[in-house]
Amino acid sequence: MKNSQAKIQVYTGNGKGKTTAAIGLAIRAVGHDLKVFIGQFMKGSFYGELRTLEDIPNIDIVQFGSPDCIRKEDVTEFHKKKAEEGLAYCHRAISSGEYDLVILDEINVTIWFELLALEDVLVIIKDKPNNVELVLTGRYAPQEIINIADLVTEMKEIKHYYSHGIEARDGIER
Repeated sequence: MKNSQAKIQVYTGNGKGKTTAAIGLAIRAVGHDLKVFIGQFMKGSFYGELRTLEDIPNIDIVQFGSPDCIRKEDVTEFHKKKAEEGLAYCHRAISSGEYDLVILDEINVTIWFELLALEDVLVIIKDKPNNVELVLTGRYAPQEIINIADLVTEMKEIKHYYSHGIEARDGIER
C-alpha cells in the first residue's frame, strides 16, 4: 500500500451487501493502482463477480469452498480441509508483499461453521504487515475479531424479499 497506515475492516451482520461492499473497495483500490487479492470462503460455484473481476488487472480472486456446504450440518472433514488450505493460501498472500488489499470473503461464517478455528484466523490478522489493508466479511463476526478491527460495519436487514419466497437472482445476489 502506498502508506503504512493499513487497517483491518470487518463487514458483518444479517443484511445483504457485505461481499458487494468489499468488492466495491477492491475496485476503488485498483483505481489507485493498488494490487488486490480476494479469497472467497464458503463459495465454490459461479458468482457474477468472478467473471468480471478475473478481467480486471491487479485483482486476483480464488475460491475456497464447496457449493454443497451451506448449513452447519453439511460440514465434513473435506470442507474443513479445504477451508484450512484456503486460510494457508490467504496467509501467504497477506505476507507475500504482492498485495495492498486482501479480502477474506465469508471468513466469519467459516469460523461460525467451525471450518476454521478462530485462533488460526487471529494469528493471520496479527501477522498482517502494516502495509496490507485487510477486510473480513460475513455474518457472525466473532467479538474477538470485532475488538481488534479498526472499522466494523454491520449490515442490518430491515426488509428482504427472500421472506416472500424470492430466490437468489443471477446478477443481483449471485
